[in-house]
This record gives sequence, structure tokens and C-alpha cells, in this order.
Amino acid sequence: MTSFALAATGTVVLLSGCTDSGEPRSAGHTSAASAPVRLWPERKPAPQPERGKGENLPAAVPRVPPVPSGDIRTADLLTVVKAQAAAGSSLGGGPQFDSATMRKINACAAEPAHCPVRTPQYRDLTGDGKAELIVGIEAPDQSLALWVFTLDHGRVTRIMDAGATPLSVEIANGDLILREPTGTPGYDTRTVYAWDTRTRTMALRSMEFDQADSATPVPKRTP
Repeated sequence: MTSFALAATGTVVLLSGCTDSGEPRSAGHTSAASAPVRLWPERKPAPQPERGKGENLPAAVPRVPPVPSGDIRTADLLTVVKAQAAAGSSLGGGPQFDSATMRKINACAAEPAHCPVRTPQYRDLTGDGKAELIVGIEAPDQSLALWVFTLDHGRVTRIMDAGATPLSVEIANGDLILREPTGTPGYDTRTVYAWDTRTRTMALRSMEFDQADSATPVPKRTP
């Protein structure tokens, strides 16, 4: 037997295995790969939305003093929250709180026990080594307004504006992850927001059904 035949035989054994007697054994049938088939190819695709419509755009928060130190931790939390709440839709989004919630926000300094603003969180979400400000505000219907702010040339700038009814809010590798209940028993919705260098916002990266974690507690508000 030539060396070529020996090499070929060895290849068959490696790929297909062998029986107890040393004879080659087939690895079985492999399904052929198929290209995706487009349905209704004659239908025109939907038009692309105009930039700014339904998009989470970065927006400097008005009436908030600049932060020359470059550390957003030094920005006054309630000043930022009140300014963002007052600006509302003029910044291209922002939940419109009811009057009762707005009264509680405005009274946070005097009545901290009833303040709907959660303890601020500071995490680096943009990857520049500096912390962003993550704000959560409770609503009477148990939903949570989530805002993320960064500093852009010293200006407090909102880079995320979302609403959720979360079982948990997590940060993993710079991503902000919301886990919410669904109407399907045994499953939660897992939504991931990640920093997008093109839009300079925390953009929605993925949303999926995931098996529910029965050990995940429903978070309680921290005054």
C-alpha cells in the first residue's frame, strides 16, 4: 500500500471512527445546510425611521450646573432629577410623572422616607474609566423610570431613558440588564442595554425570553 493510501485510510478512521475489528465506521448522515428563503420578496421593505423619532438620543439636561471636575458623583442628584423631570419630552423622551409623584420628588430633601428616587448608582458604562450616574424612580404602579447620565465636556447629559417593571436591575461587563416578569409561567424577559459609540447612548441591544430565576427577589425601594 502506498503512503498516500495509508494517509487516506487514516483520515477515514479519524473522521468516521472504527469498529471493534478495526474497520471504518460511518459517522452517519449530515444534514445539508440551506440558505435562508425570503418570504414575499416582492413586498417593499418598511421605510427607515427618521433620526430622532422614537430614538434614545443623548441630551444635555438644562438648568444643571456644569461639572468641571469631570466626576459626575459631585453633581447634585436631586438637581439632576428635578431638571430632567421638568424638561420631560423636550429632551426627546422622558416619562411624564403624575402630579403626586412630582410632589414627592420635589419633597425628597424634606421627606426622604417618602422619596421615590432610589439610591443613586455609579458605574462605568461607556468604557472610558469614569462612572456614569444611574437613576431609578419609583412610580405608584410599581414601574421604574431608569435614567443614565454621563458628563459630556462637563455637561450632565442623559444617555438612557427607559421604563420597566423589573424583577432585577443588573450591570454586567458594562451592560445594563433588566429582568421583567411575563405572562408565560416559568419565563422572564431579559433586556440588555449597551453603550453604542455611534449614537453615544445606552442602546437596546437585545430582548429575549429567558427561564425565570425563582431565587430572584423582587427589589424593594431604598429610601
